[in-house]
Amino acid sequence: MRARDVFAVRRRSVFSQYRQQGFTLLEMLAVIILIGVAAAAVSVSVAHSLASARINAAASELAGALRTTRTQAIVHGQPRYFQVNLRDGTYRGADQRDMRLPKGMDLEVTSAKKDQSGDVARINFYPDGSSTGGRITIRSGQREWHVNVSWLTGAISLFDTAAAHS
Repeated sequence: MRARDVFAVRRRSVFSQYRQQGFTLLEMLAVIILIGVAAAAVSVSVAHSLASARINAAASELAGALRTTRTQAIVHGQPRYFQVNLRDGTYRGADQRDMRLPKGMDLEVTSAKKDQSGDVARINFYPDGSSTGGRITIRSGQREWHVNVSWLTGAISLFDTAAAHS
């Protein structure tokens, strides 16, 4: 074997090693596309989780304000009311501060007809703990929470309609 032939064989083996260690443009594009698809799936999942957490927090805060109003009626021995303004998306409990729901959420109130006046609805709490009762619904997209107020006991309970359907 001549020296030139030996050099050619070594040169081919060196280039074949590099070729086996590298990636083709097609392989690189396939990996980039897969990373993009995975990132899109994760971002949709995170966005859905954030929206779900926002409505859960809003419903819990509203229920807490209702419980505080009921407690104030019992402690002070005087009726207290919880007021909801449907037009503004605000509510006011015993502390008389207006609390606003986050943007994109709607309120609906089911209560006694005498406690509704235009865009404003009330739920009254009495010193014995009872109330006029009702349901406040918070809606955001497909998610919906019901905050129920028992008329007999004044107890407040939360109900996630999405959990009931799964």
